[in-house]
Amino acid sequence: MTKLDTYGLVVGLDGKRAVCNNTGLGNYSRYMLNIMSAAYPGTSFRLYSPVRRENDRLAPLLARDNIKLCVPSLKPDNGLTRAFWRTVDMPVSLRHDNVSLYHGLSNELPLSIKGVCPTVVTIHDLIYRRVPEDYTAVDRRLYDFKYGRSAKIATRVIAISECTKRDLMADYGIDENKIDVIYQGVDPIFSLHVDTAKRLEVKEKYKLPQRYIISVGTVQRRKNQMLMVRAMARLPKDVELIIVGRMDGAYADEVKAEISRLGLSDRIRHLQCIPFVDLPALYACATMSAYTSRYEGFGLPVAESLTVGTPVIACKGSCLEEAGGPGAVYLNPDDVDGCVNAARHLFDDLVYHDKLAGHGQRYVKRFSAEAFAKATMACYKKAIISELS
Repeated sequence: MTKLDTYGLVVGLDGKRAVCNNTGLGNYSRYMLNIMSAAYPGTSFRLYSPVRRENDRLAPLLARDNIKLCVPSLKPDNGLTRAFWRTVDMPVSLRHDNVSLYHGLSNELPLSIKGVCPTVVTIHDLIYRRVPEDYTAVDRRLYDFKYGRSAKIATRVIAISECTKRDLMADYGIDENKIDVIYQGVDPIFSLHVDTAKRLEVKEKYKLPQRYIISVGTVQRRKNQMLMVRAMARLPKDVELIIVGRMDGAYADEVKAEISRLGLSDRIRHLQCIPFVDLPALYACATMSAYTSRYEGFGLPVAESLTVGTPVIACKGSCLEEAGGPGAVYLNPDDVDGCVNAARHLFDDLVYHDKLAGHGQRYVKRFSAEAFAKATMACYKKAIISELS
């Protein structure tokens, strides 16, 4: 589809996560808005959010001529009325605004969307079904209803990996011909060269050691940070583990207790709420990245790390091989011996380290902004044509 084909389209987007979340689904939403609005300046993008909130990473996007934030006047303005508007009342606004297509960016569509306009929903993962212990019974039932229904009623479904596509087909019976696998691109900030000045600034700011492993992600059972914690006890004493992400809850307490039991409190540190602009340098200064999750929809930290040139230790069993290709070492999620050996190999053999990093940097070029934009607009076109036929 050429740019000329897109002039005059009005695309409605689920804006809640872009406005309110600074990680995960928020990052995906802002990335999508950034890339699509730049690639298709003739298309209008209307971001529908139940609330207006200051967000430094969204603000520059809202300054673009083809992006508009649409927020309702809710009385009373509380969590219940916001949820009701987002799931039931929003389609009234979509119809009023003559939206050409609506895209649910975070697994769901409004309950009353059917018949209003063509729809696309991005399904990131079905982890609540694959790793149910990380969710309450109420949340599992709610997600099963909302996400399963959305995938079934959507005109088209975007899956962020082949793994998620397989899960959608197996769990909800979604026709494979209705699903487009479109990998989430890596934010352009990770493709910028991290120069010496930035490295020195970040090293000083966070008191980073000469040799460290970085692990980016919320500390939770599924993400399996315990594997690297236990491996650290058998790695050289000058090596530190830097965990970047939220760290609270029962599993985080278990991880902290294990760190204390192994006498690693001075070698494992936790960073939280770091500025996004510092993340590329935190990856780049590390010898390696560890993303040892048992199950993911895609595993964006793997691709981010490889983009800046830092190889990865990851786990088998879901989609991480799709994210890392030949730029990572893959282990069984309980293989402490394998984790220790992989880390030692990367520390001790610089030729192997650099070769793995080079393979990774070449591999992740497939997650480009251009590929993402073209595939997403092609999906929109198929959805619109399908509704017209």
